[in-house]
Amino acid sequence: MQLASLVRNETGVDDAPTVVLLHGVFGRARNLGILQRALSPYFKTVAFDLRCHGDSPHAPISYPEMAKDVLESMDALGIKDAYIVGHSMGGKTAMATVLTAPERFKKLLVADIAPDVMIHGQHDLAQQLYHTPLPALSSHAEIRKFLHDLTEDPSVGELIAQHITPGNPAQWNIGVTDIVASFPVIQSWPEDVFKGKTWDGPALFIRGGDSPYIKPQHHDVIRSYFPEADIKTIPNTGHWVHVEDPTNFNAMMLEFLRG
Repeated sequence: MQLASLVRNETGVDDAPTVVLLHGVFGRARNLGILQRALSPYFKTVAFDLRCHGDSPHAPISYPEMAKDVLESMDALGIKDAYIVGHSMGGKTAMATVLTAPERFKKLLVADIAPDVMIHGQHDLAQQLYHTPLPALSSHAEIRKFLHDLTEDPSVGELIAQHITPGNPAQWNIGVTDIVASFPVIQSWPEDVFKGKTWDGPALFIRGGDSPYIKPQHHDVIRSYFPEADIKTIPNTGHWVHVEDPTNFNAMMLEFLRG
């Protein structure tokens, strides 16, 4: 499957090294603009809409299939090798992609997720969104208010709002049916597919200090696949670590990718 993408190259060099960026569940490529801007002086960047998100096709979700999507989309853009950065579901997709085609990647950066089962509430949100009929919503302001009242979390409301088109009734423009049906897969990790596989390249895992997604017991799991992994923490941040503290996250990212 070829994914929709946002390509940015402000280096002035046609063959500048490429960084592939992958968003989390309910995100899309344009949410990663803050990372693209930080990287743009040094790298060509390609942010993909993963399947069922943004402008990409809809299909059942699995990490091996999403890894194939990324590789096929890199091929379509003529990208032979790259650095790869992913957050949450995008982080698991990045790990799966590197393990599938290790020769094509120089460095791996994963934001706040481990190659393990991760269950922390987003399944409940997905079910709530799926089973709540969308009313008539005539503007993006009405969409944001509807989601704020539904989720009681402005940041989540802003994230989800981008996937609803105003109308009577409003319409989802995201593959919400496939996402909800695939949520157990999104929260899991295909150990049977990647058992015994490792990638010995440079890897950095950045966790939010207040996030439950990477705990000390996950460190050995991470290094069972990525033996050279370094695991760092940004204090006073949650799961959206790159959004909550972009200054520290971007500094770590640039030091790692450029080092």
